[in-house]
Amino acid sequence: MTEMSYLDGNMLDGPLRELLAVDLSAATGRCAWCGMVGPMAGLRVYAHAPGLVGRCPACAEVMLRLVRAPDRAWLDLRGATYLQVPMPPTGPPFPR
Repeated sequence: MTEMSYLDGNMLDGPLRELLAVDLSAATGRCAWCGMVGPMAGLRVYAHAPGLVGRCPACAEVMLRLVRAPDRAWLDLRGATYLQVPMPPTGPPFPR
């Protein structure tokens, strides 16, 4: 059996930079708890903590946490099973 070749994680820099540099309010997410699918702009966001907490409008479970410090940010999406992000049709496909 031949070993499958892999690329260094630095290869993700370009594709992730392109993906994360978009307006995520147009992105669609699926709640890991109840399965509701809807726009991220529809989350109920609470800003009463050190960061932002986005809760599902259907079941009120946490889908997103964002904490920002002067020199870094933490993004926790474990309450979302996926984010579907609209991309411009002219963007290059990911390498295979």
